Amino acid sequence: MKFGLILLVLGLVLASGCVSSEPPVGNSPEDAKAKCVYLCQFEKARGTDLTNGPCISDGSDDWEVPDWVCDVAHDPRLAVDNLMENQCEDFRNGRANHFVEVNPECNFIKSV
Repeated sequence: MKFGLILLVLGLVLASGCVSSEPPVGNSPEDAKAKCVYLCQFEKARGTDLTNGPCISDGSDDWEVPDWVCDVAHDPRLAVDNLMENQCEDFRNGRANHFVEVNPECNFIKSV
């Protein structure tokens, strides 16, 4: 009986959407880092070329971290990382004041 009740509760929790592999949306540096790594892994899985260091938060419906952007860079930095087209537009234009950098393998580099 207890086992059946546990399965029922677990099923209700899963069905309600309370369990998700996507990080929570927030505005803290930790939230931005988790969301950036998640977005990078998502883009990599769908075949996006990350080798030239694109800004992956620009234009992304999946990026919901106010005042932050998510940028792919190399560690150590390469010349391609400094190209204007690879910089996050929201950061360049002052719409975001913070950024998270991950490498093309989606490993965290830094946040500012």
